[in-house]
Amino acid sequence: MHQDGSPKIVLLCHHDDRIDREGLSAWLATRFNLAGIVVIQDGPERKWRSLRAERRRTGWIGAADALAFRAFYQLTKRRRDTAWVDDAVNRLRDQYPASIDRVPQMLTSRPNGPDVQAFIRRLEPDLVIARCKHLLVRDVFSLPRAGTVVFHPGICPEYRNAHGCFWALVNRDRSRVGMTLLKIDSGVDTGAVYFHGHCPIDEERESHVVLQYRVVIENLEPIARVLTELAAGRCSPISTAGRRSAVWGQPRLSAYLGWRRAVRRDTHDASHLSAVS
Repeated sequence: MHQDGSPKIVLLCHHDDRIDREGLSAWLATRFNLAGIVVIQDGPERKWRSLRAERRRTGWIGAADALAFRAFYQLTKRRRDTAWVDDAVNRLRDQYPASIDRVPQMLTSRPNGPDVQAFIRRLEPDLVIARCKHLLVRDVFSLPRAGTVVFHPGICPEYRNAHGCFWALVNRDRSRVGMTLLKIDSGVDTGAVYFHGHCPIDEERESHVVLQYRVVIENLEPIARVLTELAAGRCSPISTAGRRSAVWGQPRLSAYLGWRRAVRRDTHDASHLSAVS
């Protein structure tokens, strides 16, 4: 723990994610002792690796469906979501004005590499927050004194892997559109769960990408309390015994179109009931 009682934290995030690299880092520097930032700069090969993983999971048809969604998103949603991200970053920087210019940073394409391990080991953090799409090896996630945590976009254990909010929306499982703060272990989002966060959702106007950010941004204060308790060794995990556990793949265009049809149907039914009453 830092001399003022706040946990010493290292952030792992992607270079092209402004919410994390600029917004959440400012929050961490304001609320905690942000000791360092590992910035991951990925090339196009990461996206192809995820598609290959989707092909192994669901076959060529599933991979083609996922690739079609990526193209659809780029053409129809990306510009609006980018504008939302710009506004959200500005709001976070205004609310949390701490400067991160003096925070030690390193740029890497290999978050599990020995240089990253040496960087974290030298900083001796209480916690590492992994806001990244890479599976970290034990030699990395075990370095912090109190462990490495993720702010997972989805409710675990029901919606594991990187697109939990998307699949909860597709499944009309609105009560599980949220985020999970969990500790990393050797599995895929199988570690101890310490917090579930939610926020109001607007399926007609917001994409799953916006919702995945909002469920974190709108829960920063309870997240801060959990991180403080975790670093102090006073936080007990939430029991997930008996709950369904599932790993979900990449968003697919067919699933997205089915979700949009369901939203239109629900909106029509709600309007009809309102008119009748």
